Amino acid sequence: MNSVIALNSVIDGKKANFGAVRDIFDSHGCSFCSNFEYDQGKFDAVLSRENGETIYLRVPFFVVEGMLDHSSAQIQFGTPYVIKHIVNFGLDHDENSFVTATTGLDQFQEPLDKDGRISDKSRWEQAGVEVVERIYNSMRDLVS
Repeated sequence: MNSVIALNSVIDGKKANFGAVRDIFDSHGCSFCSNFEYDQGKFDAVLSRENGETIYLRVPFFVVEGMLDHSSAQIQFGTPYVIKHIVNFGLDHDENSFVTATTGLDQFQEPLDKDGRISDKSRWEQAGVEVVERIYNSMRDLVS
């Protein structure tokens, strides 16, 4: 079974202006995921990266007013969680294989285990909560 660690967090349910909080998340090393819908998105932070395994803190949010192509959109945060991805370093044998072999790049290659089992859950739960609390403390005046 794949693991996702949901975090109890003060940010869950809070509302804010997307443009203002995007800058704060960015200043804390979190990136706005480019794979988004106009009515929802997420911020990611790398908690650990080792031997092709990456543990992420993911903070999802939903648009309550406007759309994400405008920084004036109003968003509401969902429940943050920790998730692990294991990268597939092998070659895919499909229509993208030639591009991968000639350029070394394959942005479409599937991870070995997209949502891998997380060991030492309490460690990563604590790390995720601490990052969310630091971010929240930086934007406390911007959320309602």
